[in-house]
Amino acid sequence: MELSENTLTVLKNFASINQNLLVQEGNVLRTMSEARNVMARADVTEQFEHKFGVYDLNEFISSLDLVDKPRLKFEDEYVVIGDSTGRSQVKYFFSPEETLTSPSKDIKMPDTELEFELTSDTLNKLKKAASTLGHNEVLMTESNGVLKLSVVENQNSTSNAFSIDVPTTILPGVPFQFIMGIGNLKIIPGDYKVGISSKLISNFVHKELGVQYWIALEKSSTYGA
Repeated sequence: MELSENTLTVLKNFASINQNLLVQEGNVLRTMSEARNVMARADVTEQFEHKFGVYDLNEFISSLDLVDKPRLKFEDEYVVIGDSTGRSQVKYFFSPEETLTSPSKDIKMPDTELEFELTSDTLNKLKKAASTLGHNEVLMTESNGVLKLSVVENQNSTSNAFSIDVPTTILPGVPFQFIMGIGNLKIIPGDYKVGISSKLISNFVHKELGVQYWIALEKSSTYGA
């Protein structure tokens, strides 16, 4: 088996969420942060025939780079990563499932009160503003019928803030302040369809890749009067 570039991109992204990975049989990869506040799912082109666990995903990815055009041959307890000539190989042992943090199924997303499109450009601006201003939260509010995303220090009303208006497809008819940690936005670059629920959970669906994320909102979020 050879891993596609898209699958390698997914693995590198998943490693930023959790260094553990449990691969189930089939073509779906899932991961979850240690704090259980971020979960991701990716539908990939490869069909995995064996269930296996990786304790250090960054190490596994680096092992793939040790050989030219890596080809994977799976055994019960390890995978052999060979090069295109057959001269070089890495024998990489799997980790027991009980040592890994891994989701067993997808999250059932509740009804959403807010839906909008998040472009790659907007996401980059939010992250740049957070780095520049030293803030770690994104505040979602309504202003004159428009959704406003702001990078703020939510507990300090006089802190410097960056905001950007975003087109919406669904906007609640009640007051709301949905808050998300910037550090939880560990998503693959691209454009997303985003759904936000007052149950303090969000869903980010990549518009081109078969990847989606469920990200918890901060408990200080409010919905309604």
